[in-house]
Amino acid sequence: MEQRDLIRMANQIATFFHGSGPEAEARDVAEHINKFWEPHMRNALFAYLDAGGKELDPAILKAAALIKRPKPAAA
Repeated sequence: MEQRDLIRMANQIATFFHGSGPEAEARDVAEHINKFWEPHMRNALFAYLDAGGKELDPAILKAAALIKRPKPAAA
């Protein structure tokens, strides 16, 4: 998946939950990503976040602590 597509999808999810209220927003965004995004997508999101995540909606940045980071693949 292209990085720009991942950013667009994450920001769309954040926009959808903007009306939830500040605390519910982060929880709802994280819940959606945890439930529907495959581990490789979450890994790509965390790689982008670890690099600064400059184009991500602030709701994604708040939700990051609640998003499950996939375990590294066994070697």
